[in-house]
Amino acid sequence: MGNKSRRILAETSQKGTALAATLFLAPALILIAMYMIYPVIDTFVTSQYQWNGISADKMFIGLENWKTLFKDYKFWDSFVHNLIVMVFSILLQIPLGLMLATFLDSVGRRSNIFKIIWFLPYLMSSVAIAFLFNYILGTNDGLFTSLATMINGKRTIVDLLGKSPQALFAVIGVMAWQFTPFYMVYFIAGYSNISTSLYEAAIIDGANRRQYLFKIAIPLLGPIFKTACTMSMIGSLKYFDMIWNMTQGGPAGGTELMATYMYKLSFQQWKMGYGSTVAAGMFILITVIALLFQKVFVVKEDY
Repeated sequence: MGNKSRRILAETSQKGTALAATLFLAPALILIAMYMIYPVIDTFVTSQYQWNGISADKMFIGLENWKTLFKDYKFWDSFVHNLIVMVFSILLQIPLGLMLATFLDSVGRRSNIFKIIWFLPYLMSSVAIAFLFNYILGTNDGLFTSLATMINGKRTIVDLLGKSPQALFAVIGVMAWQFTPFYMVYFIAGYSNISTSLYEAAIIDGANRRQYLFKIAIPLLGPIFKTACTMSMIGSLKYFDMIWNMTQGGPAGGTELMATYMYKLSFQQWKMGYGSTVAAGMFILITVIALLFQKVFVVKEDY
């Protein structure tokens, strides 16, 4: 077979591969364009209008909504609350998930029952968890009020959801209870990818279990840490359902997040134009923070 024939055959093969890839990717790309790219573009377009979200007439006001956003202290307060949730989510969920995963990896198959029990919170609906903890943290008959009353010997009220900033940290604790099992499983998967030969070599060299964990295993989980922190960070910046069902942003805005503020503007006050501006602002802030995090948090990928 001559060079020309080989070249023609290679070009035909490449065209066939490209066509097959296009056909397989087309449905996914169409869905991404319809349900991800178009809504983002439409949000930025709607942010330039004064509109209640229902009527056919929209009033074009240009960048007036954005000017209002820059001076909206409620939005920036909710952004600060999101940052607090983000920091404590990473500080609580990631280390706790790692500790649980380390315990399960050390114990082996005998820990299967713990895997099931500890993973149950993540399987529950956020709405169900919110209602559950509304009863647990309730002012009158909640768990903490009952314990305080029992300890003091007289009626003692513990109001965790009715005061600020206690309410925000109470909700953060509930979030950690629900999502720590996800990171536990994530780190278990990371441990399973570490070759057992590394552990055997460390033992032969005289290392104990603690030295193996802190000198070899945990450093090898660097890429897992980065991905887990990124997911926790992005998730906490756009969190909505649990905090809405527990506090609806109260008391007095003490647990207001960007998503709950946007929902109130769009679907309670019927300010769809300004609500879209808040949503667009959320998108920009989350994107910037995620990109900065990826630049700052650099881990060694190859060992």
